[in-house]
Amino acid sequence: MNFIMKEQLLKIAEEAKNVLSAAATAAELEDARVRFLGKKGELTAVLRGMGQLSAEERPVIGQVANEVRGQIEDLIESKKTAVLAAERTAKLASEKIDVTMAGKKPALGKRHPLTTVLDEVKEIFIGMGFSIAEGPEVELDYYNFEALNIPKDHPARDTQDSFYISDSVVLRSQTSPVQVRVMEQQKPPLRIISPGRVYRSDAVDATHSPVFHQIEGLVVDKGITMADLKGTLETFLKTLYGPEAKIRLRPHHFPFTEPSAEVDVSCFVCGGKGCRVCKGEGFIEILGAGMVHPKVLERCGIDPNVYSGFAFGLGLERVVMRRMNIDDLRLFYDNDLRFLKQF
Repeated sequence: MNFIMKEQLLKIAEEAKNVLSAAATAAELEDARVRFLGKKGELTAVLRGMGQLSAEERPVIGQVANEVRGQIEDLIESKKTAVLAAERTAKLASEKIDVTMAGKKPALGKRHPLTTVLDEVKEIFIGMGFSIAEGPEVELDYYNFEALNIPKDHPARDTQDSFYISDSVVLRSQTSPVQVRVMEQQKPPLRIISPGRVYRSDAVDATHSPVFHQIEGLVVDKGITMADLKGTLETFLKTLYGPEAKIRLRPHHFPFTEPSAEVDVSCFVCGGKGCRVCKGEGFIEILGAGMVHPKVLERCGIDPNVYSGFAFGLGLERVVMRRMNIDDLRLFYDNDLRFLKQF
């Protein structure tokens, strides 16, 4: 029995040496370790038979077994160092960066057409002495309606179709609240524009969206008249669209201005003949305007007997459609690069 077990141990040592010599990866090394030294390994299987040996044979076989285990462990550690070094070298070679290769130029975005035209509009009004004012998109009902001469029971609220957060908080349906806040905080003379995003529960079509952008203007000073309003708007629209652009003013009603007017610009699609974009009229409504209502001035602490002013508001999307010959407002929000790359 002593002789047989010794032969088995030596055979395991020789076989382990051959297997470990051929191992080329860390996974193969681990498989070899489990095969020879694991709980169910070949060396362990031989040692289980030591119970059948005599007291004199056990120390001898035990010594041989320890020597074989030590040899296998040394071989594994030695091979492991070589294998890991080889794998590291191969990995570095496969991940090597060729610094002489031509780089890939990153794709650069472009300004959205709404941003481009908004910047143009700002420059035009800044050139006329206006400054930029901003305000919150989630607005108090007071600033969005009541301070603009639209009390809770006023029928004008029905045409706003606003998004209410609570009875006293609303997503602003216009940027007019910014005008009120400015008049409360500053004294005339005032000359501002207030661009920003607004929200109305409109059905989506070629010229309407529940989320859109508006630019409103306000001028308050002594001796301001409707003629000043007309001259300002003509200067703005002809600077933006060119001297061939035609505009018209139609009498209208806004609770916060008196007198009031709708301002239209000639249709860019049909040239005034009538089409689906202008709904057959030849003109597209582009903004509303009028003289600031005396009650609005009074609410803001401005004496209407001393000061007067005008206000106007326009939808940025409609301005851009006219400016860049775009016939469907929905294209601005589709995020289609084929459309955006044209600008």
